[in-house]
Amino acid sequence: MRTSFCLAVVCTALVASACSDPERERIRETTKPTYDKTTGKLTQLTYDRNKNGKIDTWTDMDGNRPLRSRIDLDEDGTIDRWEYYGDKGELLKVGFSRKKDGKPDAWAYSGAGGKVDRVEISSTGDEHKIDRWEHYDASGLVNAQEDNNGDGRIDKWEAYAGGALKAAAFDENADGKPDRRLTYDNGQLTLIETDSNPSGTYAHKVAVK
Repeated sequence: MRTSFCLAVVCTALVASACSDPERERIRETTKPTYDKTTGKLTQLTYDRNKNGKIDTWTDMDGNRPLRSRIDLDEDGTIDRWEYYGDKGELLKVGFSRKKDGKPDAWAYSGAGGKVDRVEISSTGDEHKIDRWEHYDASGLVNAQEDNNGDGRIDKWEAYAGGALKAAAFDENADGKPDRRLTYDNGQLTLIETDSNPSGTYAHKVAVK
């Protein structure tokens, strides 16, 4: 994830002072501030992210501090990216819509090196009611947990290798522990295990051929 807002502001200032007339006009037409009529404080700033002459980014501002941005990446009239900033203007997380309905329902957080570290997903589109957590490393998705019944406890666990699902475990008696596990090989179900005990092993195993 990139701190696009900070880069945009810096680049805009530099280009505006040393650009050709057409480029200067593009910036003038697409970088438009909005101010609070009472306080005079900057409340919104628009931007042309891909430099094609169309406004595609709207950033809510608290004076000179960015709060959040709404971005229409494909310029189809529907917002498809949301950026959230910290107190120092740093990018905290990026929202996106799995349903592509103009509303965020998943949020990506970056780790060391700026790469995605985890993604939090809400089936209801409420960032305060996350029910799926995905964890990533350099190879991609590593594992995920879900709360399918909304009771605040994990009831599904997934493990991945090379982007492929390797195992999925389920808590079917709502005790907070997995009691059924499915194992996969190359996308095919190969083993079903049930009746787990306190040590984490399963009493019954059925190979799937």
